[in-house]
Amino acid sequence: MLGSFNRRLRPALKQAQTLCGVPWRLQTQIRACAARPATFQLLEDCLVVDYGGTPMRFNYVWLRDHCRSEASFNSKTNQRNLDTGSIELTIRPDNTSVQDGHLILTWPGGHVSKYSLSWLAENSYEGQKQNAVQPRILWNSDIYKNANVPSAKWDTFMSCDDEVKKFLQNYLLYGIAFVDDVPATVEATEEVTQRVSLIRETTYGRMWCFTSDFSRGDTAYSQLALDRHTDTSYFQEPCGIQVFHCLKHEGTGGRTLLVDGFYAAEKVRRQSPENFELLARVPIRHEYIENTDNHRNHMTGIGPLLNLYPWNNEMYLIRYNNYDRSVINTIPHDLVQRWYVAHRELTTELRRPENELWVKLTPGKVIFIDNWRVMHGRESFTGLRQLCGCYLTRDDVLSAARCFGLRA
Repeated sequence: MLGSFNRRLRPALKQAQTLCGVPWRLQTQIRACAARPATFQLLEDCLVVDYGGTPMRFNYVWLRDHCRSEASFNSKTNQRNLDTGSIELTIRPDNTSVQDGHLILTWPGGHVSKYSLSWLAENSYEGQKQNAVQPRILWNSDIYKNANVPSAKWDTFMSCDDEVKKFLQNYLLYGIAFVDDVPATVEATEEVTQRVSLIRETTYGRMWCFTSDFSRGDTAYSQLALDRHTDTSYFQEPCGIQVFHCLKHEGTGGRTLLVDGFYAAEKVRRQSPENFELLARVPIRHEYIENTDNHRNHMTGIGPLLNLYPWNNEMYLIRYNNYDRSVINTIPHDLVQRWYVAHRELTTELRRPENELWVKLTPGKVIFIDNWRVMHGRESFTGLRQLCGCYLTRDDVLSAARCFGLRA
């Protein structure tokens, strides 16, 4: 299912819309390489490069700002040397040519900029519009089970970078990943998480260990069932990764529920584009108020339930937590009913049994959950159940993946 969406997110650069209705000032046909012809056009406000059948528009100031010459860019630090504020906003190149797969521009004053055509294609707006920032495999229960995604093994994970890379690839694609055979201690759980990221300290601490003792003002600290939700929706930036390790359970129940929020949201996008657009546009407040003997907190996060990159409409974050959603007072009256209709459709998709993946967490099995994508919950349980875990910084997990050459 959702094959058309997954195809749309493939990294191949697709045909951009044809330019039309624009007067040509200069057109030069050249060969960038044997297989990919290139054409450039100097217009009043931009340079148009047609490379391999893909027209791309480049603003002249943008081109000068992105010069990769030694004087303009420090290749050792990957930082810009050029003062963007010094570029004339009316700048135009004096000379333009293509040689050996590169666009070469000579600017007033004699400075020469050289750009690889493949680099321009990769970094053009037209290219970014067609590409996914992070390729994903959207899943329901059957899709995930049939994929037979392997868990990493503790010993190998802690000693072999290839195992970490495979783990991160699975995490990026599916939004969840497991490490098995981890010693059932807080210390070992902390150690395994630090293989991929820094731990994010929050009001709940750095590493936390809890049971159903209501030590905090949160339903999670009980034996009750929890519906699917994302954590810390009341943070301005919700935590990126949730880590759980069940250290002990002397009782029944307590299975963990996992649901791919993006899979459900894409179903809504296909079925009811207007509802999807409303959920992606209207800001909603989430709130956490805690007033106990030991903890006082009042946190508020505001944002739409669905967050999209504006250039390619790719989803990157879902906030869905019916427990912590605050008073709805950020929507004008004429949108309230429509928002509830859209929210109901999303909720219906999220609660379809076929979308539910149930996992029994046992001592030794550590799960990493993309809290910006995959919702978690649990069934009620009896007896003593002790969990430990933490939140990880999303930036550092994605940085680790990119350092392995993965797209993230």
